[in-house]
Amino acid sequence: MSAPVSSSEKTARTTTARWRVIDIVVAAVLGVAIGLVFWGWNTVGGAWFGAADALTPGLGGIAVGIWLLGGVVGGLIIRKPGAALLVEVVAATVSALIGNVWGVSTILSGIVQGLGAEIVLAAFLYRRFGLPTAMLAGVGAGIAAWTFELFYGSTPNILKTVEFNVIYLGSLIVSGALLAGLVGWLLVRALAATGALSRFAAGREVAREV
Repeated sequence: MSAPVSSSEKTARTTTARWRVIDIVVAAVLGVAIGLVFWGWNTVGGAWFGAADALTPGLGGIAVGIWLLGGVVGGLIIRKPGAALLVEVVAATVSALIGNVWGVSTILSGIVQGLGAEIVLAAFLYRRFGLPTAMLAGVGAGIAAWTFELFYGSTPNILKTVEFNVIYLGSLIVSGALLAGLVGWLLVRALAATGALSRFAAGREVAREV
């Protein structure tokens, strides 16, 4: 039988899960900033995606990781239930509003990808935010993207070959772990080192290491 949870522990968990005004503001700012990154990556990443896919069908997924950054970065900084989803969706919405070839489907992708990262963070009860967790969150977002594209689009991937889907899934996993997870973790640490995240646990952790 597990030990009973004390009232102080329950209060601490509730406080940790409760959103502050600063959390909402930073989530919005992060979403807009990362949305601009998405918009810039639409050209660079789109070209990389096309070139890799032409080399080996399905390999284009290696370029997708940057589009998964929102969930990872938002989750690592804000550390509240829903943060990964919110930041990814705001970023996707900004990218769609500025204009891209995918239109409203960008927002749908953002919802699914944000949920993929969110599920991983929830599995750790929003208590672990190191590099392994960041990389797993990126992988979760990548797998979610793969699942979404399996059934959605003018030509859903389920209509393509098994070989294509296996290669695409593998590419998304690698890209999610590295371009979203590793890059996202490094980005958060870089922001924390400037003092910009002093009101967040992510900033205080880096400050203690210095």
